[in-house]
Amino acid sequence: QVQLVEAGGGLVQPGGSLRLSCAASGSIFRLNAMGWYRQAPGKQRELVATITSSGGSTYFVDSVKGRFTISRDNAKNTVYLQMNRLKPEDTAVYYCNKLPNYAAYWGQGTQVTVSS
Repeated sequence: QVQLVEAGGGLVQPGGSLRLSCAASGSIFRLNAMGWYRQAPGKQRELVATITSSGGSTYFVDSVKGRFTISRDNAKNTVYLQMNRLKPEDTAVYYCNKLPNYAAYWGQGTQVTVSS
């Protein structure tokens, strides 16, 4: 059974940083590209960043380019999202999933709140 467990969220002031982690159990991790998604209140879930299975290629939505980085450690079955220069509009619940995402793999997410 696959589980994805996100961690690292919290309350941070605008301009601050957070590092999210997503630990995967099961066999999906190393063979799959992974993505970080977020869902703000009243909005649809959106894809924020992706990374290929090898970690050699990444993608970021325009709104986070230059501020967020994504990385993975296949030995630890973990994918990370480093978020710098956070803005209030980054406030959301952040989730990880494989690409393409699979409904059964959604975890609880981790709340990120950017506020002064």
